[in-house]
Amino acid sequence: MSDRFAKEMLLARGEVVAPPPIDDRPCCEDRNFGLPAPLLLGVFAFFMAYLAVMWVGFAAEGLVLPMVVNVIFVAAFAFVPSKWATMKPAHRDRALDLDRFRRHGIETATGQTSAGEATTLVLLLPACILFWGLATTTIAALV
Repeated sequence: MSDRFAKEMLLARGEVVAPPPIDDRPCCEDRNFGLPAPLLLGVFAFFMAYLAVMWVGFAAEGLVLPMVVNVIFVAAFAFVPSKWATMKPAHRDRALDLDRFRRHGIETATGQTSAGEATTLVLLLPACILFWGLATTTIAALV
């Protein structure tokens, strides 16, 4: 069960604090995700390749509509962030160009990451999903 605590008790324990000033709140100044466009297109390509493998591997009349919906969703997941990055005129920053990405890498939450490491981190999950789809369709074809 939950109990209501008196405000005086919470104040005495130091659990009530003032809200942060409005100026100190983080703002979305950089909307381009800090990655070059070819890398994001690679993610999109891996997911579309996965859907193509599944479509060919499990071709059936009943799966046409679900696969079309999946393709629409993957396309939307690629299109909406690209439009969101340039949504407000003050935020029309271009994505990181490939040459600068190769030279300097990117800053992540855990520190500076080289271009190769960042590429591996970004493309690892979509590649694993594609290989899982290939394995699944291969197993289904052999059974």
